[in-house]
Amino acid sequence: MRLGRHQLTSDEPAPAGGGDAGPSPFGLLVGALVACTAMTLRMYAARNGWELSELGVDARYDIDDDGRATIERTITVPSELAPEHRQRLAEAAERTPVTVALRRGTPIATVLQPFPKP
Repeated sequence: MRLGRHQLTSDEPAPAGGGDAGPSPFGLLVGALVACTAMTLRMYAARNGWELSELGVDARYDIDDDGRATIERTITVPSELAPEHRQRLAEAAERTPVTVALRRGTPIATVLQPFPKP
């Protein structure tokens, strides 16, 4: 698949019938959440003049039998970061663009079209 100038591969794991050639589609979605969180928090810290020598963002997801997904995001920051800065980063994490889109639900419009004739 192409996203702008970037070529990405997505696949399902072997137990789900795929070839495991890349992250699953849901894995890509969770990866977008992780990337957006890390980028946003680094920019937020820099804008506030905070030293953020390290930042870790990880997310795990589970999909229940009814198809409902649960995502758990873990953000790891330096232990010497002031408690009030940690709190503000936690609040900023709840306002990242991908977090907001996932929490609110994003309407999806689907257009089906034929390939152009040669």
